[in-house]
Amino acid sequence: MFERFLGPSLDSHFRPLVALAAVVAALAHIPVIKPHLTEAPYMGGLFILLTTACLVLAATLACHDAQVVYGLSVLTCGLAVIGYAATRLVAFPMLSDDVGNWLEPLGIVSIASETVVVVSAGLAIRGRRRAHTTSSQFA
Repeated sequence: MFERFLGPSLDSHFRPLVALAAVVAALAHIPVIKPHLTEAPYMGGLFILLTTACLVLAATLACHDAQVVYGLSVLTCGLAVIGYAATRLVAFPMLSDDVGNWLEPLGIVSIASETVVVVSAGLAIRGRRRAHTTSSQFA
């Protein structure tokens, strides 16, 4: 069923790591959603979107680990890491107190887990491409 929509499964050994790290990233954002909906509603909305996306990606990986799911995982968590860095470097509207606050505990957890998603999902994609290249060389 999933293969029809998402493509073939990669059966990557990175699958559990990517799924777990995506869940950790989602859970790290839940405590900050409500305060951000009050202080900076646009960021609270983005946190809801990110949390939902990470949980959907993790659930999808639990069922089927297609290349597109790994690609969306890299995109989603990669953008989250870039967003975190941007808010620490530049004063965003209603979030100027975040500038320079690199060591906020939940921020560290989210950045670490999102980085694990990006790297391990990227390696899963790379492993698929390498396996495909190697098998086509011998065909």
